[in-house]
Amino acid sequence: MVENNGICQLPDVTLPSILEGLGEPAVIIDDGLRIVAANQAYRDHFAEGNRVCGKHCYEVSHHYTIPCDQLGESCPLAGARASGTCCPALHIHHTAGGEEHEAVTVHPLFDSAGRIRFYLEVLARQQIASLKSSRNGQMVGRSPAFARMLELVSRVADASTTVLLLGESGTGKDLVARAVHKLSSRSGGPFVPLDCSGLTETLFESELFGHEKGSFTGAHERKRGLVEAANEGTLFLDEVGDIPLSLQVKLLRLLETGTFRRVGSVEQLRSDFRLVCATHRDLGKLVEAGHFREDLYYRISAFPIHLPTLRERTEDIPLLAECIFERLGCSERCRLTAEALEALQGHSFPGNVRELHNMLERACLLSDSGRIDREHLSLAASQSAATGGCGIPLPVDVERVLSLEDVETRYIQWLSSRFVGSRAELADQLGISERTLYRRLREH
Repeated sequence: MVENNGICQLPDVTLPSILEGLGEPAVIIDDGLRIVAANQAYRDHFAEGNRVCGKHCYEVSHHYTIPCDQLGESCPLAGARASGTCCPALHIHHTAGGEEHEAVTVHPLFDSAGRIRFYLEVLARQQIASLKSSRNGQMVGRSPAFARMLELVSRVADASTTVLLLGESGTGKDLVARAVHKLSSRSGGPFVPLDCSGLTETLFESELFGHEKGSFTGAHERKRGLVEAANEGTLFLDEVGDIPLSLQVKLLRLLETGTFRRVGSVEQLRSDFRLVCATHRDLGKLVEAGHFREDLYYRISAFPIHLPTLRERTEDIPLLAECIFERLGCSERCRLTAEALEALQGHSFPGNVRELHNMLERACLLSDSGRIDREHLSLAASQSAATGGCGIPLPVDVERVLSLEDVETRYIQWLSSRFVGSRAELADQLGISERTLYRRLREH
């Protein structure tokens, strides 16, 4: 093996000149995980100059002394070796610009006898996640649970498959939905979100499909619906489990045919969009209880992605805290002590990242020096506990006397966040009209 300007010439293999023309960092690796060829983009990417050939790939990209799969990571080369086909993975690499999430794709290279001789590895920076800052709307994390979720997003993003995001409140479902859109071939089109919770049937249908002038009281002009607005883009239905049962059949028909009608119209319209749904509810249980159509459930759950809770990714708390301080504009002043960080990593966080944000914001205000210690978090946590840890006030506040109307409103909001069933059923069990329930929720 002879190295010439960073490209190794092999006596029995002609390396294609296309390696330099790929644009992205790329290398050719042998079966022993040693680099036998690298383009200039790869050498620049890792600031290795011409000292690449002969090194193991994990030495250059990971700074490891043993293969990455021996440290619990997936090895795309091992996958390509086993399957004989292209194998993708998502890794954290030590680049010239620091640590970054990168998509790794390994292609097996065969000789004339059909045997795998080498592997072509191509790297691409992952644009939707960061290990430093979230100023550009990127997700932040490095934990295994976060990486698994990110890899699923990368795999499905460029397909047309419907995605179902499953996770507790505060886990970042909107961010993940936007990431799916950004990585897809529809990224140049619109991203259209709709929160399905708290909408009456009439309002929901009007928002989704639009309406004609005079189709109902208050419809003073024609309105284009969100389905129409999402044409050639992505439609994101958040809290899809709250869609009224009577409208689920219309959504199913839309997904099956791509056609719809505005409220009050007989004209059939068509929209070409990619659907991403999200919910914190257990749709399987809703199906069993008769509150969600089984056929719609299977239609939207083609590719489910579990969003990890903060309890599942406590390793990310220091990084998330830094980003939160940066967003709050106090990154130069506020710092967590070791005791405070230990307390955070031991907290259950029922409100997830949203609760962490609120807790740190309050702690910054409670600390005069900017040094955030355990007692500042304890004060913040005690205030958070009054909301059940999820930002929703419990029906009783022992700190002060509340009016009966305030207690009632708090109870309705608290109960609605835990009730499995439709809003109509909740209103019926509360002994009030559905209209009154929606009014109380909006007032809160």
